[in-house]
Amino acid sequence: MVENARRSLVESDERGNPTPQWEVFVRAEAADPMRHVGSVAAASATEAHEHASRLFGWDAADVWLCPAEAVERYSTRGLATDTEGEESRVNERADGNPEVQDA
Repeated sequence: MVENARRSLVESDERGNPTPQWEVFVRAEAADPMRHVGSVAAASATEAHEHASRLFGWDAADVWLCPAEAVERYSTRGLATDTEGEESRVNERADGNPEVQDA
């Protein structure tokens, strides 16, 4: 039986930039799911769209933007996890792709 991951709310972090942040989602083709690709800093949605299109959406059919402050983040680990002294292991999954696991 698969155990459900226990996630907790991650408090919003100051990104060190007073300009509003926007989360960027793109879809290459209409049948594809939306995919989070990154974030941009911009004063308005129009400016955010220009930045996002140039950085992430040059071949996308759709670009969606969401104010970062409206995003609730939940994680099994905090954003500022202390990784000092931790090792990561890389294992090969059955499909041949690497999988990184924290020690």
